Amino acid sequence: MKKYITLLIAFGMVLQTMAQQTPAPKQTEAITIEGATAHLGNGEVIESSLIMFEDGKLTFVGDSKMKIARKGKIIDATGKHVYPGFIAPAKTLGLVEIDAVRATKDEDELGDFIPHVRSLIAYNAESKVVESMRPNGVLIAQIAPTGGRISGTSSIVQFDAWNWEDAAIKVDDGVHLNWPNTFRQGRWWAGEERGYQPNKDYGEQTQAVVTFFKNAAAYGKSTSKEVNPAFAAMKGIFDGTQKLYVHADGEKEIIDAINTLKANGTKEIVLIGGYHAYKIPEFLKSNNIPVLVQYTHNLPVYDDDDYDLPYKLPKLLVDAGLMVAIQNSDAENFQTRNLPFYAGQVVQQGLDKEVAVQLLTGNTAKILGIDDLYGTLENGKSATLFISEGDALDMAGNQLTHAFIDGRSVSLETHQTELWKRYLGKYEGE
Repeated sequence: MKKYITLLIAFGMVLQTMAQQTPAPKQTEAITIEGATAHLGNGEVIESSLIMFEDGKLTFVGDSKMKIARKGKIIDATGKHVYPGFIAPAKTLGLVEIDAVRATKDEDELGDFIPHVRSLIAYNAESKVVESMRPNGVLIAQIAPTGGRISGTSSIVQFDAWNWEDAAIKVDDGVHLNWPNTFRQGRWWAGEERGYQPNKDYGEQTQAVVTFFKNAAAYGKSTSKEVNPAFAAMKGIFDGTQKLYVHADGEKEIIDAINTLKANGTKEIVLIGGYHAYKIPEFLKSNNIPVLVQYTHNLPVYDDDDYDLPYKLPKLLVDAGLMVAIQNSDAENFQTRNLPFYAGQVVQQGLDKEVAVQLLTGNTAKILGIDDLYGTLENGKSATLFISEGDALDMAGNQLTHAFIDGRSVSLETHQTELWKRYLGKYEGE
């Protein structure tokens, strides 16, 4: 009996070390943050701010000189900075834990056209990778599937929850389509030349997308009693209640995708990636296409690209008048914690700092359709925000002291901070 008890205790300890911290309880006391420089997420800044929130909602955002009664717990944030929670779009966070371990990967399913596959139900709210986002201010993400031609449906979650039901902010917000590429890498192992070469199947692959959309549209207009899950999942794309997130980078691919999809009944399109979007800004503006542009810490794709194109790409699109936010769907999940520093890189390319903040907050919320509650610090919106010792877009300044999701004070402890404290003690003693 003692042997079994010992095993149970050991098993419990293992689970405890693997599990995320217990989610924070609902806000019960009003909170006032005073004195911080507030970056509102809409391009505005309040140098010495007063921010108050109750029951998870912002009740006052203004200047600290305002003669208004402070409520509840008061946090003196003089010399610090307050930001809306940063938002990471088009990620597989919570779907993949360890890239090298297949059993922990649930971002892809069998099939090429599977819009009915819902990423949300596979989301792991206790992921250690998800937990590690919070200390850098990334508090919300769009959880998106990958693979195939139509990967499935994404949802938007917050990063402090018991399960996927608790985490969900917006359920099934859109469908993700990987548009075919006009060029592909040569398969050297199959005797082909290395480097990029024309994709001979581009026309056939594009036609397959068109055929699927036509069939899905026809299905939506029919009165058939036989349910086709894939076609049924496309209904929101045609009536405008869901967005179609199109992953495409090349100039031709972007133009072909938007023209083809609009001609086949798609109401709202968001471009993801957009590596060559800067070449066709007028086309994108005329079609009202926002861009979730790829991450900046990258190398140029083609030999004739500017050496610093990935660094300055978001600024080029912003300067062209497009609605832009930053994503990093092609990078490993753990790199999402660097999202603030991608925006900081664009500041070094000449973009105004508050506009760069918008690329992680207000703009992202608008593109994802959650700006009624998230993305900016405004009265009546969700109290999802954080306090940083300094500039959150700079690695030296991004040192969080507090973070709140819907008014709940969330933990900033992670597996990484535990290891840091553990080894800090070891080497301080030497």
